Amino acid sequence: MVLPRPSNEDNYLFQKFIRAVFGTNNVDHCTRLCHSSSVAALLEQIGSGSVSNPFADCLQTEVIFVIGSNTTHNHPVAATFIKQAARAGATLIVADPRRPELADHARYYVRFRPGTDVAFLNGLMHIMLREGWYNARFVAEQTEGFEQLREVVEAYTPHVVARLTGVPERLLGEVARAYGTARRAMIFWGMGISQHTTGTDNARCLINLALLTGNIGRPGTGLHPLRGQNNVQGASDVGLIPMVYTGYQSVADAAVRQKFEQAWGVPLDPQPGLTVVEIMTAALEGRIKAMYMMGENPFLSDPNINKVRKSLAALDFLLVQDIFLTETAAYADVVLPAASFLEKTGTYTNTDSRVQLARKAIEPPGQARVDWQIIADLARRMGYPMFYASEEEIWEEIRALTPVLRGITYERLERESVAWPCPEPGHPGTLVRFTSGFPRGKGKLVPARFAPPYELPDADYPFVLNTGRILPHWHTGTMTRRAKALHALAPEAELEMTAEDMAALGIAHGERVRVVSRRGEITVKAVCSSKPSPGSVFLPFHFREAAANLLTVDALDPYAKIPEFKFCAVRIEKLSDA
Repeated sequence: MVLPRPSNEDNYLFQKFIRAVFGTNNVDHCTRLCHSSSVAALLEQIGSGSVSNPFADCLQTEVIFVIGSNTTHNHPVAATFIKQAARAGATLIVADPRRPELADHARYYVRFRPGTDVAFLNGLMHIMLREGWYNARFVAEQTEGFEQLREVVEAYTPHVVARLTGVPERLLGEVARAYGTARRAMIFWGMGISQHTTGTDNARCLINLALLTGNIGRPGTGLHPLRGQNNVQGASDVGLIPMVYTGYQSVADAAVRQKFEQAWGVPLDPQPGLTVVEIMTAALEGRIKAMYMMGENPFLSDPNINKVRKSLAALDFLLVQDIFLTETAAYADVVLPAASFLEKTGTYTNTDSRVQLARKAIEPPGQARVDWQIIADLARRMGYPMFYASEEEIWEEIRALTPVLRGITYERLERESVAWPCPEPGHPGTLVRFTSGFPRGKGKLVPARFAPPYELPDADYPFVLNTGRILPHWHTGTMTRRAKALHALAPEAELEMTAEDMAALGIAHGERVRVVSRRGEITVKAVCSSKPSPGSVFLPFHFREAAANLLTVDALDPYAKIPEFKFCAVRIEKLSDA
């Protein structure tokens, strides 16, 4: 049986399951029904914009559950702690359609069909509830929504889930028992969970697992979404999400908005802004005429690159501010050279929500300038005065407007890093959250129903494409592909395929093939690998010569607005046959 694609019998089972759970055969309708609340409700599920426990807490736990994360490649520091914990006796569970190297250290490796995360996780909860492997007292005292969750997961029997996900019933039971009966358990996840049209529901299910078992609010427990980019935690914390200000204060909250209006002296829009892919769509439609882009290379990092090209070309004006000329900068009307991290002072926040201060080591070269100085100069010339004297003065404004950061000063950061929330100067910072309950009152169990990915494989496009990073390179390769040592380790893109699929297509290891989706095509070297499952292929997105995002679909999770980078339908062609 081809793992990512259900057989005819499984397709029948899927349709039967859809009818039973949703009362309809219409897949699009099912997808809409699956999302019961907004991304704001996801934040409110436990009341946090960040992790609940530091990754080093895995050294204090009994069970570590890693899902949707190639941790050794994308978060190697965290991976060393996880491997150390596994060697010391912790039970490591690794679940991913593509087998990561961390699975070599795991007691249980679970390969489920791509895009069936919700079915798999609901199946675990079904078994845990049936067998009593959950914390009934914690659920009764600290959560709400239990009966609604029980009603939904009732349909996800081991037989049904095994057929949907490809995970054997026995393995489902063993994993459910390991996590459900542990006195302390931690969950780690990465972009493999969030980069789906059902990404919000995937995360909801993980939060439900932690709440059901009471594995939150204590050392060695909790939830840790491993961050996707350097300082993405810090960027989110200071308001670079379009529906919140600093510290995850909602733009829709009138009192919050008034506070920022008084500080900045301007009226502020109560409506949330657009996310990255939405911005590109708006540019293509003519609703956005100009763009100021800093440290971003959407020409390679955004899905459906052909659409991105048209969007960039449709702009009346594009300003790019970066440390190197990127592929996106080729479309710019103006390019402003910026300083690298070694050439500027400022705070960074790591995946533990630990704020750290970095000091400038060298001067910026040539005409390169520090980002905030460029922004402040532009603001003044456009009629809005920004007269900051230093980075510390900017941080003091952030502290004044952000309760969870108020106790973190530059003077303190000179001596130590500090994890927020840190509400006052004498506060030690918070590494383990929710020790006394949840900010919203009770943790909310939010049920999610399984829905298929946006674009399923068919006879014309029979393979599932998964994209991601590899260890030697970072993101679009703007920096790492300029490093000779890293280039020597990974000089070109490689398409990972199973031996069975290569044999069926008559493709030899190292042979160049054409990969085609409904949006574009690329030529790339195919390599034999045991990491993907039969019917699935993997391609890193660092390489402009074989740009993976020419192929990917720009369908979004309806609430988090994250694209489905981890699933689209493609076909593989031998160049001699094409």
